[in-house]
Amino acid sequence: MGEKNDLNPEADETFALYGLPGHLIRRLQQASVSLFIEETLEAGFDLTPVQYAALFGVGEHPGLDQITLAGLIAYDRTTIGGVIDRLEAKGLLRRAASPEDRRVRTLYLMPEGEELLKAISSTVAKIQDEILQPLGAEERSIFMLLLSKLVRAKNERTRVPMRPVKKR
Repeated sequence: MGEKNDLNPEADETFALYGLPGHLIRRLQQASVSLFIEETLEAGFDLTPVQYAALFGVGEHPGLDQITLAGLIAYDRTTIGGVIDRLEAKGLLRRAASPEDRRVRTLYLMPEGEELLKAISSTVAKIQDEILQPLGAEERSIFMLLLSKLVRAKNERTRVPMRPVKKR
């Protein structure tokens, strides 16, 4: 048990903030992003977690539009354009006019984007394993089940709800 220390609340396990689920979830998200950035850079990849999610979404659903991608990865519709711009500038995906509606831009991976997704997959798996590393196999399964349940239950309360896409 940590000793009480007024100068360092992290050393005090009774510090009430550490018992709040929202605070703990935010801290785990911070650790997750840090791990992603560190591990992917170390492996030679220049990609943010959101850029990875966007590439992955386009890879799973070629031809989806920007707004649908934003819903799929639960990212702000107005900011996703910048993410797509950066991925396009890196030569990882391309925009094309939709055959049904020329005003709509559809998204496709470039061969470089497909190669990157394949190459980075083991690094991403390593990161996910590292996030869950302190947990045993049964705890991991339970944690993921409960985390998924909470995310689904609170999806509509978020500023940018997830909107899954059916496979074509």
